[in-house]
Amino acid sequence: MKHVYLVFFFLISTAVALGQEVKNNSEIEGLKLYPNPATNGKVYISTKHNAPKKILIFDVLGTKALETKLIGKELNVTDLDAGVYVIRIYEKDKVATRKLIIK
Repeated sequence: MKHVYLVFFFLISTAVALGQEVKNNSEIEGLKLYPNPATNGKVYISTKHNAPKKILIFDVLGTKALETKLIGKELNVTDLDAGVYVIRIYEKDKVATRKLIIK
């Protein structure tokens, strides 16, 4: 009976992992984030569709450091201190998360 539970657990775990893999395929097409590391206080974000984007930037502790809407490609990051951040980009129904370094 323990073997049946083990097989059942394995099947459920595999199904969940595959479901998450499909969800990860909803990344933003053609996403480019440059320069990274940012040194001049500006970061450029371009995508295949270049639609308006919602930008969230978090520090390494998970505290929101910046939230903004981006219509063009240029994001001003002069208000951020030097360090490592996580940037989350929302475009239409797609989401992408990247590491951003500010020097």
